[in-house]
Amino acid sequence: MELAGVTKEQVYAALKEVNDPELPISLVDLGLIYGVEVDNGNVDITMTLTASGCPAIDMIKEDILEKLAGTKGVDSVNIEVVWSPAWTKEMLTDDGVYALKALGIAV
Repeated sequence: MELAGVTKEQVYAALKEVNDPELPISLVDLGLIYGVEVDNGNVDITMTLTASGCPAIDMIKEDILEKLAGTKGVDSVNIEVVWSPAWTKEMLTDDGVYALKALGIAV
């Protein structure tokens, strides 16, 4: 039986393909995605950025919207940027730590 609409796991998988514009690492692996809620094709994303003055905020939001627009079952996307809790390097996934180390960035 196929469920209608997109799942939270599908949204996370799509977001894992959206990279930070300054680093070739996904928003998920950077630990920037704090939460995803899905309700009948309506997706709410709670996320943060590594710095409050990030000049790439609009680009990141556009990349997310573009990626999810191509995801089957997504009808709408709402992105809320929050600053609490503040992002720290402890929020990196293991893949994110590995990717940063591969770039020569100490974490």
